[in-house]
Amino acid sequence: MSPDALFPILNASVMPAWLMLMVAPWSRWTQWVVHSIWIPCLLGAVYVWLAVTAPPPPDGASFTTLNGVMLLFDSPHGALAGWVHYLVFDLFVGAWEARDAGRRGVPQWALVPALFLTLMLGPSGLLTYLVVRMYWASRVTLAE
Repeated sequence: MSPDALFPILNASVMPAWLMLMVAPWSRWTQWVVHSIWIPCLLGAVYVWLAVTAPPPPDGASFTTLNGVMLLFDSPHGALAGWVHYLVFDLFVGAWEARDAGRRGVPQWALVPALFLTLMLGPSGLLTYLVVRMYWASRVTLAE
């Protein structure tokens, strides 16, 4: 399957998990679907497949310079692999936010904006959650 055809499928694949986190973060179904290893494992396998089947990167592509990183994303395989990276890690962070909010007594209405921002803007959502957490749970540490 081409990266162009795979892109909308991968995007859609994580949306039920995000919806579950936003609507029912502490339900049994959310625990089973979102907090299990299946979504990261499936997306991780796609990531590995993209890396293995990608054409060789252009000259100068590397992780050591901004220009080099930009060249890594110059192909559909590279761009999609980067996108899958975001999908996996943003969902992982959102799932952690939901679990942490449950442990700390952060209400769902305060969690949802942070989850939405984590889905859309990754680190901005994490920052929002940490600010909400500091206010609501009086915690300034990430220690469990």
